Amino acid sequence: MSVVGYEVERGIATITLDSQQNRNALSAAVRTGLADGLAAARADDAVRAVVLTAAGPVFCAGADLKEIASGAPPAGPGLPEILTAILESPKPVIARLNGPARAGGLGLVAACDIAVAPDDVTFAFTEVRIGVVPAMIAVVCRARMTPRSLARYLVTGETFDAAEAVASGLLTATAPAAGVDALVTGMLDGLRRAEPRAVARTKSLVPELAALSHTEAFPLAERVSAEFFASPEADEGRRSFFEKRPPSWSL
Repeated sequence: MSVVGYEVERGIATITLDSQQNRNALSAAVRTGLADGLAAARADDAVRAVVLTAAGPVFCAGADLKEIASGAPPAGPGLPEILTAILESPKPVIARLNGPARAGGLGLVAACDIAVAPDDVTFAFTEVRIGVVPAMIAVVCRARMTPRSLARYLVTGETFDAAEAVASGLLTATAPAAGVDALVTGMLDGLRRAEPRAVARTKSLVPELAALSHTEAFPLAERVSAEFFASPEADEGRRSFFEKRPPSWSL
């Protein structure tokens, strides 16, 4: 039985962590399935976006401590490879949490472009409480969370709620459990109407601009803007707007 599910519907690939017996911890098998799902979505031209979710009451408990304690040689892709695959995916990745996230699970949330959770979900960087350092996930969390919030929760291991996760920048939005699917559906409908190449370049452009001064960023932005305004896709987008019809890429 696979510990990671994968399915595609109307241009959306859904990757589901399904290793419920160990709270969807990031075992070698889960990491391998997750990496395979991300690669499949990236290679499939029919896929516009990815939803990362989980089965059962927990989203992800972080590292598989039992597997680590067994002394078995490391196997499968490492967490940095997984996080990099999410960050560098040309297709937006949405984390749709079904339950709490701990430790490395917060790294998955932070790496995703958009993250949505029920309002009763909780989070914690539990690493320091077992004597280890949340080193790898700090790489992605520092790009999402406010410095004060990150400094607090990394070193205290405190549990914090979904509202605080939104305030800190870890989550995009939260809603009552019954409303989460509608919230995600609205986002996915938007992505189905967006032109794929423009979405991919928009995603890659944002971190590029963040690394530049404004005097460097404006020339880059000007080149990208001119390139896309002159593209066949932009021509189709303009014609569809004036003709009051969906563009050819809309699903």
